[in-house]
Amino acid sequence: MISTIHDATTVNKGRKDRKTNMEIKKPYAVVQYNKFIKGIDRGDQYLTYYSVLNKTVKLSKKVVLYLLNCVIFNTFLCTGR
Repeated sequence: MISTIHDATTVNKGRKDRKTNMEIKKPYAVVQYNKFIKGIDRGDQYLTYYSVLNKTVKLSKKVVLYLLNCVIFNTFLCTGR
């Protein structure tokens, strides 16, 4: 994984491998990615339920509608449902 923010440090996960009985280590960038990706995945999941992109033809229209859909969804989440 390439990152401009993180260095090449590894972090112990507190678990051991079943076969070798050695500590499992992961790069810090992977740990941070897994920690914060959950919200993005959930947002993409919600946006696919009511997609407006299937009914349009032009790419520019798709981009505008996708961004508008993201803004509406983020507003929905920020207002507390």
